[in-house]
Amino acid sequence: MGAVTYPGGRNARKKKQIQAGLQSQGGLGALKADKSIVELAQIYQVHPNQITAWKKQLLEAASSVFEGKHAKVEASVDLDALYQKIGRLEMERDFLASRPGVVAQLKKEAT
Repeated sequence: MGAVTYPGGRNARKKKQIQAGLQSQGGLGALKADKSIVELAQIYQVHPNQITAWKKQLLEAASSVFEGKHAKVEASVDLDALYQKIGRLEMERDFLASRPGVVAQLKKEAT
């Protein structure tokens, strides 16, 4: 967990990096309202405004949790390009396999 330094010379502040798990716990704690925002801020050692921000992020993103059940996620990979590459590699392999000298040399280099 590294710290990010801001420009400004010797007295540069370091930004505290907080893991997503702790952020979600802080936001859930704020939603439950078992403890006050100030108490949660003391537990997680952050400013109370940060707890409020986590709570807001959690509420905004809550609907996306349930969207994934029925929504199809489209692959960002171009399948046609992959199939073309597979075909090209298979042709190269078949060509090299038909040439006895090349195959022997490839086996030597592999070992």
